[in-house]
Amino acid sequence: MSSPAFVVVQGQRVRVRVAGPLECPPVVLIHGIGRTLDDWAEQFPRLSSRCRLIALDLPGCGFSQRAPQPTTLTFLAQAVVDVLNELSEARPVHLVGNSLGGAVAMQVAVTEPSRVTSLTLVDSAGFGKEVALALRLLAVPLIGEALTARLPRWFARVSERTLFVDPRLATEARVDHALAVSRQPATGSVMLEIARSLATLSGVSAAWRTDLLRAAADLELPTLLVWGDRDRVLPHTHLQSARAAFPKAESELFPGVGHMPQIEVPDAFAERFLDFLGGVPQPTGPGAVRSPSVRRQAE
Repeated sequence: MSSPAFVVVQGQRVRVRVAGPLECPPVVLIHGIGRTLDDWAEQFPRLSSRCRLIALDLPGCGFSQRAPQPTTLTFLAQAVVDVLNELSEARPVHLVGNSLGGAVAMQVAVTEPSRVTSLTLVDSAGFGKEVALALRLLAVPLIGEALTARLPRWFARVSERTLFVDPRLATEARVDHALAVSRQPATGSVMLEIARSLATLSGVSAAWRTDLLRAAADLELPTLLVWGDRDRVLPHTHLQSARAAFPKAESELFPGVGHMPQIEVPDAFAERFLDFLGGVPQPTGPGAVRSPSVRRQAE
């Protein structure tokens, strides 16, 4: 399944992409709010020879169907686990989450600690109050509805440019993709549910952040913290809070990079991730499959 396909999870169609040898360490890639698994496209050719990659459009995001229940962080975390079950991936996985996906990854680890080997949090939500104005406005009644009713092309273009330092990455193909996603039946309602469960007009809410970070840090999982130093969605100053929350974590601040280092500096991102993965002990016990270390395979 090297190209995106659909699986049925809890009665809903979920878009997934799976690649890489079965015997390699399983790595789950989780996107941010309003985004899709395609945010990891640049990493598939760089990682799939050394990892078993699993990416998904979260329920109600991208081209996946939404579920009947409200879309909360806890629900999204359970959806990740449900996809792994549907794919018969019983091994503990390495979770990689960008933006909202980082918070989802932490929630998966807290909810199902036996299913997680490591965390890689990429410009992750959860480490500070500050967030881009466009996302804060989603939490405001009527304004949020107006913003998600029909995405104008000019706004999609501005949104894409906000993600990157290099404006050339905000291609017309990416704008077309964003517009196609915005026209899916559940996109607007799910974005509003997520935004309003996690933030207000003044910023990302503190209550869920405090509880989640404490619970995730207590697990003491091997953790890699990654940020771009010119992130205009979640500022790189949040990396200081992330380091404080995970004092044993490795970290990397990419200079001249925005909210998505996996796209903007794909080679450097892949190299740093593989280096981190090579130092994570391979899981043993029921469900674990012993395989050569990532570092050894890379040599």
